[in-house]
This record gives sequence, C-alpha cells and structure tokens, in this order.
Amino acid sequence: MDVFLETERLVLRPFTDADAGHLFALDNDPDVMRYLTGGKPTSRETILTRTLPRFLHDHPALGARGYWAAEEKATGTFLGWFEFRPLDDRSPAVVELGYRLNQAAWGKGYATEGSRALIHKGFTDLGVARVTANTMAVNTGSRRVMEKSGLSFLRTFTEEWPEAIEGSEHGEVEYELTRAAWEQRR
Repeated sequence: MDVFLETERLVLRPFTDADAGHLFALDNDPDVMRYLTGGKPTSRETILTRTLPRFLHDHPALGARGYWAAEEKATGTFLGWFEFRPLDDRSPAVVELGYRLNQAAWGKGYATEGSRALIHKGFTDLGVARVTANTMAVNTGSRRVMEKSGLSFLRTFTEEWPEAIEGSEHGEVEYELTRAAWEQRR
C-alpha cells in the first residue's frame, strides 16, 4: 500500500478506483452530508464521474494528490478522507484543508490528528505558506476541528448556494494558518 502520511492512529493514502464504494457510502449518510447538501445523497454516477476523478488528480505544485483516503492504522478501516489541495495547481503557496469522516469516526480526534499532520507536512516538506479552510458558520464541529488544528477565524462570507440548505442563511466562515504563525506556536 502506498502511504502518503502516517500519524499515531491514521494512515493517509492515495485514493484508487477501488474506493468508489467507500465514497458512495460516506456521501450517502444524511448526517455526514448535512452541511454540504442538506443531507441529500450523492449518486453512484456522480461518485464515479466527478468525485473519484477529482480525488485521483495529481497536483503538480505539490507533487502529490490533493485528497487522501483515511484509514484507521490498527484495523485498516476506511474512516473518510482529507483534502490538502493547492488552490492554484502551479503553486503550493496556498492550500485548502478539508475532511469528511464517517459517523463512527466522529468525536475521536481523528479529524484534528489528520489535519495537524497535513499542516505539519505542508509547512515542512511541501512549500506551503498558508492553509485555509471553510465551512458553514453553523457547523460548530468542523469549526472546532479547525481551531484545534491551529487555524484562526478570518471572516464570515456568503456565497450563492445552488440550493439553500438549513443554516446557509448564516453564511460560511473561513479560517487560516500561515507558516509564520505556525512556526511561532511550535
């Protein structure tokens, strides 16, 4: 197995075509998708034609993919995924951090553990200068992960949603962490 990053409890590895079923199950849990689609499921066709190709894309700026399958190290159980993707494919300067974990993994610190490890790797090995992350303002769980991972609140903003979902009227929030701020905290 090709491993991108290991933590105490996690293995982050590149996605393969064989992960389609994992992604389908994850994106068809209404609670997982609450702040993304209002709980509406993602079709298998969308997983195969849009999600998986995006997850298999190599980003030249990082010399790596931008999405990583997360597995529990002890059991090999698929927990979800992490995003650490450059906003510009030509430069690793600014990356977006994201995560989506299945409910069984919630509340165990996996999202924070994986996020911190990616941030460390980004600032020490990948030439990243700034990490950004965003979520719906009402998504307190994700906001807490961002804060525990070292990111600071930057702003609240609104965007047009193709279809408004509960809570979208409160807007979205953006968090960030610069390499300089990260180095000061170490």
